Amino acid sequence: MRTIRTDDVRARLGALATAGLDLDGYAHGFLELLGRAVPHEIGCLATTDPATGLVTRTFKVNLPDHLDREVARFEYEVDDVNLFQEIARRPDPVGVLHLDTDGRPEVSARWRELLVPHFGQAHELRAVFRLRGDTWGLLAIFRPAGVSGFNPAEADFVARLSPTVVSGLRAGLVASVEPQTSDTTGPAVLVVGADGRLSQITPAGEQRLGELGGDPARGLPLPLLSLVAAARAYADGRRAIPPRLRVRTPSGQFLVGDAAPLADRTRTGRDVIVTLEEARPPDIAPLVVAAFGLTPRERDIVGHALRGADTREIGRRLHLSPYTVQEHLTSIFDKAGVRNRRELTSRVFLDQYAPRLGSSLAPSGWFDDRAG
Repeated sequence: MRTIRTDDVRARLGALATAGLDLDGYAHGFLELLGRAVPHEIGCLATTDPATGLVTRTFKVNLPDHLDREVARFEYEVDDVNLFQEIARRPDPVGVLHLDTDGRPEVSARWRELLVPHFGQAHELRAVFRLRGDTWGLLAIFRPAGVSGFNPAEADFVARLSPTVVSGLRAGLVASVEPQTSDTTGPAVLVVGADGRLSQITPAGEQRLGELGGDPARGLPLPLLSLVAAARAYADGRRAIPPRLRVRTPSGQFLVGDAAPLADRTRTGRDVIVTLEEARPPDIAPLVVAAFGLTPRERDIVGHALRGADTREIGRRLHLSPYTVQEHLTSIFDKAGVRNRRELTSRVFLDQYAPRLGSSLAPSGWFDDRAG
């Protein structure tokens, strides 16, 4: 399978990331352009919660949905090679299964039991798109048997795209979307059985499930399946971070999902309970601010500014001169696309919450230490 010159594709990907597209527009544009430089049969780009690395949305090319449960199981509950959480720790976070197994991909359970028999694919390239240690996206692309596998040059090309892709994904996350008002009442709770199937659900849970693109008949979307599998992995000591994700639905609403295993009397139960609720400002404000691409120092300044501190007070708390604080604020305003503090507050909070909550909240408490 021939790989074309990549210079033009790289330039187009850079322009795409700064085009102000929403997630759908950016993701589909990225996958189309990537296919020109690194041809592949099927693939998937996923967004992730940068705090936990869990999948929040997926954008697929010729991939079926009915195998999502197996995809999540192999990623979180099966010991295997080239798992995303391992690739994320590499200096260059890209893995080519054929190369990383010295030409023996059959050592991978995922290859033997999923990719070949169900996807009909023999070659896999995976990538983690990260910046400053935070993971914002995942990529998996495949080629069938009978064609050449992914080579080191293609892996290097994908690895070098990471800053550009992160920029596009973060911009898409906070792109202007008219949030839909939700009239959900009561707790949104789902119980998933040991077989990975939905066994119980509350009325509010069914509505929230629909907002994420699933339904009781078809099952859970991949983000919730990943949350369930991660809960089992956490219970088994295979995952260090409790499973939690912050997700923006296609309608523009932010939700927070949590999952925990339900132990029976023998302590061997594998059922998992999932709760979904509308995100509070302390949950989402750090995510929105991070999506602006601020430096750690700029994030500190935003935290104090949104609590109401003036320039001198911020400088005193952070041991900076007022002039330096103002320079940082100017950079922050530029990255957030606003002109002053009032607009920054609206960009971080009112644009995301007021259409759904019907009223604004004071800025104090948005950057609670527990939410970071």
